[in-house]
Amino acid sequence: VQLQASGGGLVQAGGSLRLSCAASGLTFSRYTMGWFRQAPGKEREFVGVIRWSSGSTYYADFVKGRFTISRDNAKNTVYLQMNSLKPEDTAVYLCAAASVYTGFTYPYHIDYWGKGAQVTVSS
Repeated sequence: VQLQASGGGLVQAGGSLRLSCAASGLTFSRYTMGWFRQAPGKEREFVGVIRWSSGSTYYADFVKGRFTISRDNAKNTVYLQMNSLKPEDTAVYLCAAASVYTGFTYPYHIDYWGKGAQVTVSS
């Protein structure tokens, strides 16, 4: 199984980026997909999740109204659209797959992790 994230980069505060995560080696439509992030010296933290069946989403409070997760089951890809970026959003963003939705609730039970994409927001 591979989860390959792309689309990271350097952006100024207030700007936007879209991350993509292409999955292979798994039945994509059977997995709940989501994103975490990890900043240097900090714990990995949950960003958001999207159900495979309904497409419903749930986000961490610190990204509500700014980030949007979507998925394309035909392309085996999940997206993270990030708007109004802040310097504190700087982190490595990792996509994740769980066979059950509750895998994205603390203490988290993730089946597969991607390698991550670096997002750097300058002030």
